[in-house]
Amino acid sequence: MTYDLLIGDYAYSSWSLRGWLLFERFGISRRVERVAFAEGSVTEQAPGWAPIRLVPAMRTPDGTVVGDSLAMAEELASRHPEAGLWPEDPKARAMARYLAAEMHSGFGALRGDCPMNMRLAYTGVAPSAEVEADLRRLEYLWDYARELCRPEGPWLCGAYSVADAFYAPVAARIAGYGLAVSESAQAYVEAHLNDGAFRRWRAMGLAHGATLERYAKPYATVDWPGPARLAAKAVTAGPSVNEACPYSGDPVTDFLDLDGVIYGFCNPFCRDKTVADPEAWPAFMALARG
Repeated sequence: MTYDLLIGDYAYSSWSLRGWLLFERFGISRRVERVAFAEGSVTEQAPGWAPIRLVPAMRTPDGTVVGDSLAMAEELASRHPEAGLWPEDPKARAMARYLAAEMHSGFGALRGDCPMNMRLAYTGVAPSAEVEADLRRLEYLWDYARELCRPEGPWLCGAYSVADAFYAPVAARIAGYGLAVSESAQAYVEAHLNDGAFRRWRAMGLAHGATLERYAKPYATVDWPGPARLAAKAVTAGPSVNEACPYSGDPVTDFLDLDGVIYGFCNPFCRDKTVADPEAWPAFMALARG
Protein backbone atom coordinates (compact mmCIF):
# COMPACT_ATOMS: atom_id res chain seq x y z
CA MET A 1 0.00 0.00 0.00
CA THR A 2 1.80 3.08 -1.27
CA TYR A 3 0.66 6.69 -1.04
CA ASP A 4 1.63 9.73 -3.09
CA LEU A 5 3.00 12.54 -0.93
CA LEU A 6 3.21 16.14 -2.14
CA ILE A 7 5.67 18.40 -0.30
CA GLY A 8 7.41 21.74 -0.71
CA ASP A 9 11.03 22.81 -0.24
CA TYR A 10 12.90 20.68 2.28
CA ALA A 11 14.79 23.62 3.75
CA TYR A 12 11.80 25.88 4.35
CA SER A 13 8.49 24.02 4.38
CA SER A 14 7.72 23.32 8.02
CA TRP A 15 4.33 21.82 7.28
CA SER A 16 5.89 19.53 4.69
CA LEU A 17 8.34 18.32 7.32
CA ARG A 18 5.41 17.32 9.51
CA GLY A 19 3.70 15.48 6.67
CA TRP A 20 6.87 13.69 5.60
CA LEU A 21 7.60 12.57 9.17
CA LEU A 22 4.18 10.92 9.33
CA PHE A 23 5.40 8.54 6.63
CA GLU A 24 9.11 8.31 7.43
CA ARG A 25 8.83 7.86 11.19
CA PHE A 26 6.02 5.32 11.03
CA GLY A 27 7.25 3.24 8.10
CA ILE A 28 4.43 4.02 5.66
CA SER A 29 5.30 3.63 1.99
CA ARG A 30 5.08 6.72 -0.22
CA ARG A 31 6.16 8.20 -3.53
CA VAL A 32 7.28 11.81 -3.11
CA GLU A 33 6.39 14.64 -5.47
CA ARG A 34 7.83 18.10 -4.82
CA VAL A 35 6.80 21.64 -5.63
CA ALA A 36 9.29 24.52 -5.45
CA PHE A 37 8.32 27.67 -3.57
CA ALA A 38 10.33 29.74 -6.08
CA GLU A 39 8.30 28.48 -9.05
CA GLY A 40 4.72 29.55 -8.43
CA SER A 41 1.75 28.36 -6.44
CA VAL A 42 1.04 24.79 -5.43
CA THR A 43 -2.05 24.65 -7.61
CA GLU A 44 -0.05 25.84 -10.63
CA GLN A 45 2.68 23.25 -10.11
CA ALA A 46 0.45 20.35 -9.08
CA PRO A 47 -2.79 20.65 -11.08
CA GLY A 48 -3.59 16.98 -10.57
CA TRP A 49 -3.88 17.44 -6.81
CA ALA A 50 -7.27 19.17 -6.61
CA PRO A 51 -8.76 20.30 -4.31
CA ILE A 52 -5.62 21.13 -2.27
CA ARG A 53 -3.90 24.49 -2.47
CA LEU A 54 -1.11 24.05 0.11
CA VAL A 55 1.46 21.43 1.02
CA PRO A 56 1.67 18.83 2.35
CA ALA A 57 -0.97 16.61 0.83
CA MET A 58 -1.31 12.92 0.20
CA ARG A 59 -3.17 10.77 -2.27
CA THR A 60 -4.36 7.52 -0.75
CA PRO A 61 -3.99 4.20 -2.58
CA ASP A 62 -7.69 4.43 -3.47
CA GLY A 63 -7.12 7.84 -5.08
CA THR A 64 -8.53 10.20 -2.44
CA VAL A 65 -6.58 13.45 -2.05
CA VAL A 66 -6.17 14.62 1.56
CA GLY A 67 -4.63 17.98 2.39
CA ASP A 68 -3.64 19.46 5.78
CA SER A 69 -1.15 17.65 7.99
CA LEU A 70 -3.59 17.08 10.86
CA ALA A 71 -6.17 15.52 8.53
CA MET A 72 -3.40 13.41 7.03
CA ALA A 73 -2.32 12.24 10.48
CA GLU A 74 -5.81 11.17 11.46
CA GLU A 75 -6.44 9.39 8.17
CA LEU A 76 -3.13 7.54 8.33
CA ALA A 77 -3.81 6.54 11.93
CA SER A 78 -7.20 5.16 10.90
CA ARG A 79 -5.77 3.21 7.97
CA HIS A 80 -2.65 2.00 9.79
CA PRO A 81 -3.54 1.36 13.43
CA GLU A 82 -0.55 -0.96 13.74
CA ALA A 83 1.88 1.87 12.96
CA GLY A 84 1.37 3.62 16.29
CA LEU A 85 0.89 7.19 15.11
CA TRP A 86 -1.01 7.96 18.31
CA PRO A 87 -0.17 6.46 21.73
CA GLU A 88 -2.06 3.33 22.76
CA ASP A 89 -2.71 4.57 26.29
CA PRO A 90 -5.96 6.60 26.26
CA LYS A 91 -4.63 9.34 28.53
CA ALA A 92 -1.44 9.74 26.50
CA ARG A 93 -3.40 9.60 23.23
CA ALA A 94 -5.73 12.37 24.36
CA MET A 95 -2.77 14.52 25.41
CA ALA A 96 -0.95 13.91 22.12
CA ARG A 97 -4.03 14.90 20.13
CA TYR A 98 -4.39 18.09 22.15
CA LEU A 99 -0.71 18.96 21.68
CA ALA A 100 -0.92 18.43 17.92
CA ALA A 101 -4.07 20.52 17.66
CA GLU A 102 -2.57 23.46 19.57
CA MET A 103 0.53 23.33 17.38
CA HIS A 104 -1.67 23.23 14.31
CA SER A 105 -3.53 26.40 15.23
CA GLY A 106 -1.18 28.35 17.48
CA PHE A 107 2.27 29.89 17.98
CA GLY A 108 1.79 32.48 15.27
CA ALA A 109 4.46 34.84 16.60
CA LEU A 110 7.15 32.16 16.59
CA ARG A 111 6.14 31.07 13.10
CA GLY A 112 6.04 34.57 11.72
CA ASP A 113 9.21 35.96 13.29
CA CYS A 114 11.29 32.79 12.96
CA PRO A 115 10.45 30.98 9.70
CA MET A 116 12.03 27.55 9.46
CA ASN A 117 15.33 27.62 7.58
CA MET A 118 17.29 24.38 7.68
CA ARG A 119 20.25 25.95 5.86
CA LEU A 120 21.16 28.61 8.43
CA ALA A 121 21.57 29.02 12.16
CA TYR A 122 21.75 32.40 13.85
CA THR A 123 23.13 34.02 16.95
CA GLY A 124 22.23 37.28 18.63
CA VAL A 125 18.49 36.95 18.01
CA ALA A 126 16.41 39.09 20.38
CA PRO A 127 12.90 37.61 20.33
CA SER A 128 9.86 39.81 20.63
CA ALA A 129 7.61 39.68 23.67
CA GLU A 130 5.11 37.69 21.59
CA VAL A 131 7.73 35.11 20.64
CA GLU A 132 8.84 34.89 24.28
CA ALA A 133 5.24 34.19 25.22
CA ASP A 134 5.10 31.39 22.66
CA LEU A 135 8.32 29.90 24.05
CA ARG A 136 6.99 29.95 27.62
CA ARG A 137 3.80 28.26 26.42
CA LEU A 138 5.85 25.56 24.70
CA GLU A 139 7.89 24.96 27.85
CA TYR A 140 4.72 24.62 29.87
CA LEU A 141 2.99 22.28 27.41
CA TRP A 142 5.99 20.02 26.98
CA ASP A 143 6.58 19.75 30.73
CA TYR A 144 2.88 19.17 31.37
CA ALA A 145 2.71 16.38 28.79
CA ARG A 146 5.78 14.63 30.14
CA GLU A 147 4.52 14.91 33.72
CA LEU A 148 1.15 13.48 32.70
CA CYS A 149 2.45 10.69 30.46
CA ARG A 150 5.72 9.83 32.25
CA PRO A 151 7.55 8.69 29.09
CA GLU A 152 10.72 6.67 29.48
CA GLY A 153 12.38 8.22 26.43
CA PRO A 154 12.75 11.79 25.15
CA TRP A 155 9.35 12.18 23.46
CA LEU A 156 6.29 13.91 24.84
CA CYS A 157 3.72 11.18 25.35
CA GLY A 158 5.65 7.90 25.30
CA ALA A 159 6.97 6.57 22.01
CA TYR A 160 7.38 9.01 19.12
CA SER A 161 3.89 10.10 18.02
CA VAL A 162 2.11 12.57 15.77
CA ALA A 163 2.59 15.18 18.49
CA ASP A 164 6.37 14.91 18.16
CA ALA A 165 6.17 15.10 14.37
CA PHE A 166 4.18 18.31 14.71
CA TYR A 167 6.71 19.91 17.06
CA ALA A 168 9.76 18.96 14.96
CA PRO A 169 9.71 22.29 13.04
CA VAL A 170 9.41 24.12 16.36
CA ALA A 171 12.59 22.39 17.48
CA ALA A 172 14.22 23.50 14.22
CA ARG A 173 13.21 27.10 14.92
CA ILE A 174 14.44 27.10 18.51
CA ALA A 175 17.74 25.56 17.44
CA GLY A 176 18.19 27.60 14.28
CA TYR A 177 17.54 30.95 15.95
CA GLY A 178 19.38 30.10 19.16
CA LEU A 179 16.28 30.83 21.26
CA ALA A 180 16.68 30.41 25.00
CA VAL A 181 14.38 27.82 26.56
CA SER A 182 14.33 25.83 29.78
CA GLU A 183 16.64 22.89 30.34
CA SER A 184 13.84 20.37 29.81
CA ALA A 185 12.67 22.10 26.63
CA GLN A 186 16.23 22.22 25.30
CA ALA A 187 16.55 18.48 25.91
CA TYR A 188 13.43 17.93 23.82
CA VAL A 189 14.83 20.14 21.04
CA GLU A 190 18.06 18.14 21.07
CA ALA A 191 16.11 14.88 20.79
CA HIS A 192 14.77 16.16 17.48
CA LEU A 193 18.18 17.38 16.32
CA ASN A 194 19.57 13.89 16.94
CA ASP A 195 16.63 12.01 15.44
CA GLY A 196 17.61 10.16 12.28
CA ALA A 197 14.49 11.13 10.34
CA PHE A 198 14.90 14.82 11.22
CA ARG A 199 18.54 14.65 10.16
CA ARG A 200 17.63 13.04 6.84
CA TRP A 201 15.12 15.80 6.10
CA ARG A 202 17.67 18.50 6.86
CA ALA A 203 20.30 16.74 4.74
CA MET A 204 17.91 16.75 1.80
CA GLY A 205 17.26 20.44 2.44
CA LEU A 206 20.97 21.14 2.16
CA ALA A 207 21.24 19.08 -1.02
CA HIS A 208 18.15 20.08 -2.98
CA GLY A 209 16.32 23.24 -3.97
CA ALA A 210 17.00 26.92 -4.47
CA THR A 211 18.19 29.20 -1.69
CA LEU A 212 15.28 31.54 -0.98
CA GLU A 213 16.52 34.87 0.30
CA ARG A 214 13.11 35.81 1.63
CA TYR A 215 13.65 33.31 4.44
CA ALA A 216 16.99 34.85 5.50
CA LYS A 217 17.18 37.09 8.56
CA PRO A 218 19.68 39.89 9.34
CA TYR A 219 21.52 38.09 12.12
CA ALA A 220 25.04 36.72 12.39
CA THR A 221 25.23 33.07 11.36
CA VAL A 222 26.78 30.17 13.24
CA ASP A 223 27.18 26.45 12.65
CA TRP A 224 24.03 24.37 12.87
CA PRO A 225 23.71 23.20 16.50
CA GLY A 226 22.92 19.57 15.73
CA PRO A 227 25.37 16.65 15.76
CA ALA A 228 28.66 17.22 13.98
CA ARG A 229 28.63 15.53 10.58
CA LEU A 230 31.26 13.19 9.23
CA ALA A 231 33.62 14.97 6.83
CA ALA A 232 32.46 13.55 3.53
CA LYS A 233 33.01 15.43 0.27
CA ALA A 234 31.82 15.10 -3.29
CA VAL A 235 34.42 13.95 -5.84
CA THR A 236 34.24 13.86 -9.60
CA ALA A 237 35.22 10.27 -10.32
CA GLY A 238 35.56 6.73 -9.02
CA PRO A 239 36.14 3.92 -8.95
CA SER A 240 34.00 3.32 -5.90
CA VAL A 241 33.98 0.37 -3.52
CA ASN A 242 30.34 -0.29 -4.48
CA GLU A 243 28.84 -0.86 -7.91
CA ALA A 244 25.22 -0.17 -6.90
CA CYS A 245 23.72 2.82 -5.16
CA PRO A 246 22.98 1.99 -1.50
CA TYR A 247 19.52 3.54 -1.83
CA SER A 248 18.17 2.51 -5.23
CA GLY A 249 20.39 -0.40 -6.22
CA ASP A 250 21.01 1.28 -9.58
CA PRO A 251 24.51 1.56 -11.13
CA VAL A 252 26.67 4.34 -9.68
CA THR A 253 27.42 7.55 -11.57
CA ASP A 254 28.30 10.05 -8.79
CA PHE A 255 30.83 9.77 -6.00
CA LEU A 256 31.88 10.93 -2.55
CA ASP A 257 34.97 10.50 -0.44
CA LEU A 258 34.74 9.57 3.23
CA ASP A 259 37.96 8.90 5.13
CA GLY A 260 39.80 8.31 1.87
CA VAL A 261 37.32 5.71 0.58
CA ILE A 262 35.23 6.42 -2.54
CA TYR A 263 31.53 5.48 -2.52
CA GLY A 264 29.16 5.65 -5.48
CA PHE A 265 25.55 6.75 -5.96
CA CYS A 266 23.05 6.68 -8.80
CA ASN A 267 22.53 10.46 -9.06
CA PRO A 268 23.83 13.75 -7.64
CA PHE A 269 21.00 14.06 -5.12
CA CYS A 270 21.73 10.67 -3.56
CA ARG A 271 25.37 11.69 -3.25
CA ASP A 272 24.75 15.22 -2.00
CA LYS A 273 22.23 14.29 0.68
CA THR A 274 24.79 11.79 1.96
CA VAL A 275 27.60 14.35 1.91
CA ALA A 276 25.37 16.66 3.97
CA ASP A 277 25.06 14.13 6.82
CA PRO A 278 26.43 10.62 6.19
CA GLU A 279 25.34 9.22 9.55
CA ALA A 280 21.71 10.15 8.90
CA TRP A 281 21.45 7.43 6.23
CA PRO A 282 21.41 3.85 7.60
CA ALA A 283 21.82 2.27 4.16
CA PHE A 284 24.97 4.26 3.53
CA MET A 285 26.38 3.64 6.99
CA ALA A 286 25.79 -0.09 6.57
CA LEU A 287 27.94 0.13 3.43
CA ALA A 288 30.60 2.36 4.98
CA ARG A 289 30.88 0.50 8.26
CA GLY A 290 29.93 -2.98 7.10
